[in-house]
Amino acid sequence: MPVQTESKYLGDWLKFEEDNLYSREEVTVVSGQNLGRGTLIGKITASGKITQLAPAAADGSEAATGVLLLPVDASAADHPGVIIARHAICSDNGLVWPGGITSGQKTTAINQLKALGILVREGA
Repeated sequence: MPVQTESKYLGDWLKFEEDNLYSREEVTVVSGQNLGRGTLIGKITASGKITQLAPAAADGSEAATGVLLLPVDASAADHPGVIIARHAICSDNGLVWPGGITSGQKTTAINQLKALGILVREGA
């Protein structure tokens, strides 16, 4: 019998956001990606579009600029999305980190989010 995996729910990682959609921001996800909710994102400086956080990159996407609120399938073309961009509390357990991220890169990303007012709590 195949094992079924349950997708992440918003409440798995987003523990607080400010009222009146203050924490949210509309963005464009660059094509070629299918990102799940809770994915840490970076912004490509040249285009202003977002992509999954890429700590080894040098195009702006190496800096954490928010967390994707809902899944976005931009496999075929750029697609609109919404991120948590400021004033929020997230649980690290529900966030989607890039594969192969080191503990040092994770700490850097958490500090970058903190500078935006997004607090990442362990096991919250």
